[in-house]
Amino acid sequence: MSIDTELVSAPPEKLVIEKVSKHFDTSQGKVIALDNVSLSVREGEFVCLVGPSGCGKSTLLNMIAGLEMPDSGQILADGNAIKGPGSERMMMFQESALFPWLDVLGNVMFGLRLKPNLKDAERRDVARFYIKLVGLEKFTHSNVHELSGGMKQRVALARALAPNPRLLLMDEPFAALDAMTREQLYRDIQDIWTERKKTILFVTHNVREAACLGDRVILFSPHPGRIQEKFDVRLPRNRDINSVDLASYSSEITKALKRHLRPAGEEVAK
Repeated sequence: MSIDTELVSAPPEKLVIEKVSKHFDTSQGKVIALDNVSLSVREGEFVCLVGPSGCGKSTLLNMIAGLEMPDSGQILADGNAIKGPGSERMMMFQESALFPWLDVLGNVMFGLRLKPNLKDAERRDVARFYIKLVGLEKFTHSNVHELSGGMKQRVALARALAPNPRLLLMDEPFAALDAMTREQLYRDIQDIWTERKKTILFVTHNVREAACLGDRVILFSPHPGRIQEKFDVRLPRNRDINSVDLASYSSEITKALKRHLRPAGEEVAK
């Protein structure tokens, strides 16, 4: 297994995070969410961010989306400093956040409002393409309340992909789903990534999920969030979440996570 090894002739950097720190003022005082975080993501790379709750993974994703600003450092997308939200960076959340008064087609078309140069007929064609891509062509005119949780997340994924973003940000999008639905979506998202070659940042607490999906897994420390280790996952796609080869990566990442969770000075039990 290769850990933190750079690829030869790697594609250009899509995202550069340089010495980013972020704090929040609470009733208990100042809370440092992220401390001096630096990371580069290559064009077309699938990167998973893993760590315990409160380590700043979602905060980092929000800053990349332009929903929050860092206190220090900078974040560059395609060489340009991120100063706010933009259609080139789309976010997919744990909850599907679909509009219940719109059907599947209407929800996906809504995301295309970010493309003002498209005519209504063009938006409809684009929406139908991505609905078919996520396997919901038969449900194009279904109402949101008629869909299962997994189907709603597929609609949310189609809506995020439809504006053709350069960077797709996914914040625990499968956490609330049952195991069987998640396994199917793991296959689906790998199929879509292979076909569309989107640059993806994926936040999760699930180490096995991260190893299944990511080209790289970035391990964050507990509060305050710092990058502790980086793992290259060198397995062919599509990957099976239950495979033995994947389990070895998952085990190594889990051991590293536990090591960083251990209080300073505590010895490992022998």
